[in-house]
Amino acid sequence: MPVTLSRLLKPINLPFSSLFRIFNTLSSPSIAITNVSSSSSPYRALQDYSLLHRQSRRFDSFSILSTIKSCAHLRNLQLLRHLHAHLLRLGFNSHLYVATCLLHAYSLVALHDARVLFDEMPHRNTVTWNTMITAYSKHGDVEKARLVFEKMPTRDLCSWSAMVAGYINGGECDRGLDLFREMVVNERPRPDKVILGSVLSACSRLGSLGLLVGRSIHGFMAKNRFELSLDLGMILVDMYAKHGFLKTACRVLDSMPEKNVSSWTALICGAAHHGYGKEALTIFELMQYTGVKPNEITFTGILSACSRAGLVEEGRKFFDKIEEYGLEPRIQHYGCMVDLFGKAGRLEEAYDIIKSMKLEPNVILWSSFLSACKVHKQFEMAERVTEQVLRTVKPENDGGVYTLICNLFVQNEKWDDAERVRKLMVNQNMRKARRSIFI
Repeated sequence: MPVTLSRLLKPINLPFSSLFRIFNTLSSPSIAITNVSSSSSPYRALQDYSLLHRQSRRFDSFSILSTIKSCAHLRNLQLLRHLHAHLLRLGFNSHLYVATCLLHAYSLVALHDARVLFDEMPHRNTVTWNTMITAYSKHGDVEKARLVFEKMPTRDLCSWSAMVAGYINGGECDRGLDLFREMVVNERPRPDKVILGSVLSACSRLGSLGLLVGRSIHGFMAKNRFELSLDLGMILVDMYAKHGFLKTACRVLDSMPEKNVSSWTALICGAAHHGYGKEALTIFELMQYTGVKPNEITFTGILSACSRAGLVEEGRKFFDKIEEYGLEPRIQHYGCMVDLFGKAGRLEEAYDIIKSMKLEPNVILWSSFLSACKVHKQFEMAERVTEQVLRTVKPENDGGVYTLICNLFVQNEKWDDAERVRKLMVNQNMRKARRSIFI
């Protein structure tokens, strides 16, 4: 049965001593609701709210705000609408802070309701506008977020941060950087760690322009003596490592007062991506020496480094270490090992890895294995798995795998089998799917 405020307004059976302690020994009844709503008992906070109502106790803004936060935690639209209607009867419709808190709660569950409330608000402050920008951005509608941003009478740093983060999180990093430059040049609010972190994360995803902007921001941070927090340090390490500036990334990591597995992993993955396999192994050993335990992503990075550098025995050793750290091998780890053995021409061992998997092999893994068979002309090995692959992959989506199988049959002069696969491709109206593979 759905939870509504009307249900919570029904009598509740609480010992008199509890009621006396909560409502008669406190200077303000809002303290009881605040204490409960800040804990893991939002339903209890709503019960206390309804009890206040039945006892005709006067509500203040603190008790109202705490109750709204409880509804936001529950993310129950029906309950939130009931509470909203009750607040209108109490005359809190024009209270700016209550309306803004209610707007935030609506934005989590119903963007349309949030917009209606926003339009009906007689008064708005900067927090109200920022809440609406963030709501649109989180729902993926950055254009409407920008419209709200442009209509703001005054903007603060949080407004700029929300809009820049909206662009970057929505994959429009160029527009995010353009807006950041506009902020710095025209508005001139002093950037803080939040907006710098958003912009630096965008720089990690862009090319030379991203590196140029990122280095400028790093210089700004150093000049203004920003404390290199764990989050900012990790983003800087990731940016420099992804662009191949491993020495700079190492210097940033060394200067960080606190390091965690994410910062070490960013450096390892950057080294792996640019072909510095042995350097990645050294970084992994340093991480272990400092007492930081690797996670699944760390092992993906280190196995990728071994694969790119052809370090077969080292890769086998690190693969065995995954379970030693209490982790379960994931599909990425198996894929790295298949790629590693495949590049080395050790197809039997690659096939043994596939057979030992607790997971179902995906199209990327099969593509890697079959490509290795083609390169090393191991046609018999490819034939072992062909039928299994054809049963696993989807013809309408995985055209590249079918083309690869057809080419293998042609190279092995198995013309009938090649024609069979080709007809299957035509009959299924299959399209070749270009895939971006990271192993």
